[in-house]
Amino acid sequence: MSIPAKSRLALLLGCLVAAAALPAYAEKSDQEESTSAFTRLTRTEDGAPLALEAAIVRFAPLDCEDGPVVDLVSAVHVAEGSYYEQLNRRFEQYDAVLYELVAPEGTVVPKGGAKGGGSAISMLQTTMTEVLELEFQLNGVDYTVKNFVHADMTPKQFSQSMRDRGETVFKTFFRMLGHAMSQQDSKKAGTDLRLFFALFDKNRAMALKRVLAEEFQNIEGSLTAINGPDGSTLITERNKVALDVLRKQIDAGHKKLAIFYGAGHMFDFEQRLRDDFGLTPLETTWITAWDLKGDEKPAPASPQD
Repeated sequence: MSIPAKSRLALLLGCLVAAAALPAYAEKSDQEESTSAFTRLTRTEDGAPLALEAAIVRFAPLDCEDGPVVDLVSAVHVAEGSYYEQLNRRFEQYDAVLYELVAPEGTVVPKGGAKGGGSAISMLQTTMTEVLELEFQLNGVDYTVKNFVHADMTPKQFSQSMRDRGETVFKTFFRMLGHAMSQQDSKKAGTDLRLFFALFDKNRAMALKRVLAEEFQNIEGSLTAINGPDGSTLITERNKVALDVLRKQIDAGHKKLAIFYGAGHMFDFEQRLRDDFGLTPLETTWITAWDLKGDEKPAPASPQD
């Protein structure tokens, strides 16, 4: 897929200002509250929540030489159906979309998602989508399109990496839990009370989403917290696999690519795209993942000012 002349012009203009400007995703206005670099909670002027938004950050060569354009597409795993519809339309524009899924080689996610199983994880996902009136990512994203490329570990590779690093599922879980609890100490009572009242709100789904959106930064922070100086299987090693696949796709001649991974992976991806691929962030587009305005329609995707 070639990049249209209009897009090439936009990239050129972006290159001219990128060296002198902070990345758009690091900025914050009076009407938004950043939760992490790749997700944010936007508010009205009086502080009411508007939306939980996820970023698409575009990377390209700073010297503007002919090279790949790579978009980091932050995934929110449980979100509005409209969020996944927008992503599906955007994914059509890429030569390749590299996606995360710890699964055996050759696994195909059927359109509309796999039938729910009886596992604890499956039941938790089902409960979340029903209570929050949201949709699960594997159901909302069309993984059957031809440009989707699996870019993650197999379960065997994941288990072996954890053994090699001396990691266990329980150690990882408790490190994440410990970080989340340390962030909660000063406001835990207030959060618990808000959750209690949200359960009895006449619009329970919206009330719960508003409380949980406030806590979303702790979820993302817990993921990045486990990725210490030596990294982790959950983030570092899986990201290495994804970037190996990215390199192969670039070597195959693909020019416009996306990496579709959870927001907790994006800090590491951002650094590796800079260091190993010579790419720099040029622009950010924000998409509404959770609409927090009640009956109003979610705002359309818009580039960061």
